[in-house]
Amino acid sequence: MSRKSILFVAAVLSAVAGCTSKMAEPLAVCPGKISTTDALAALGANSQNATPFRANGQCLLKYYVEGKKKPQSEGLDVKLWVNPPMEIYLQGVKPLIGKAVVLGSNEREFWLAVISLYCWGLWSEQDSSEGPAINPRTLLESLGIGEAQTSEGWSLSNKGPFDILTKAEQGMITRKMYVYSCDYRVRKIEFFDANGRVSARAELEDYREVSDGFFVPAVIKITTQGRDRKEDSLSITLNPGSMKPAEITEPRRKALFTLPSQKGFKNVRKIVNGKLVPDTP
Repeated sequence: MSRKSILFVAAVLSAVAGCTSKMAEPLAVCPGKISTTDALAALGANSQNATPFRANGQCLLKYYVEGKKKPQSEGLDVKLWVNPPMEIYLQGVKPLIGKAVVLGSNEREFWLAVISLYCWGLWSEQDSSEGPAINPRTLLESLGIGEAQTSEGWSLSNKGPFDILTKAEQGMITRKMYVYSCDYRVRKIEFFDANGRVSARAELEDYREVSDGFFVPAVIKITTQGRDRKEDSLSITLNPGSMKPAEITEPRRKALFTLPSQKGFKNVRKIVNGKLVPDTP
């Protein structure tokens, strides 16, 4: 698997759309927010109401293997646990393989274990402008647990049914969020690389109220695009009936959100500023 594909898997098994496409009806147009502060405050209300929850679902991963012209496809059942603001655990299950993929994070670190590959990193060692566009933190944001607490670096515009929030760092656009003005739910997030190109995209649909005032999309599609213009994608559909608040006891919290052992993995890598480097004990 190419480095780009590995980073994509590491990230996205960090997020979620239906496996089939359908004709979308035109969206109604509603008045948008009048200021960046108002827009971020409206989005922040959902994050402030976030509660621990769990869900089950299915996913379809399509990715390119180095040297291959056609993408590989991988279907998985998924189990998801989230403990806001920074703890997440996603487990991909295949027949006879209970942990085909494990992705997780806590406030200090994040990790991916897939087949013989184990990747992990410290959040403090990731440069937001150069690191992987999709990671567990991105999944948390896609699930409605954002971190945009101030208006610094953000600007607001409007186009048709969407308010568009744009984030710039050191004069370069790093992210755009497309918010549907009628319900003020994020429908799309674009992530930009250092060259100003869209390197990843998250599309969010079918929001469900998990707890009072806390809405989570049941459908998310993540797409990444490399310099070769080939796209990897992950589509996950969460079962709405399984999206429920969860009581996460301290023993379960330690079991789910603690960096797993590297024992048994042939390839162990650390992610530093978005790059895979050999991990040394």
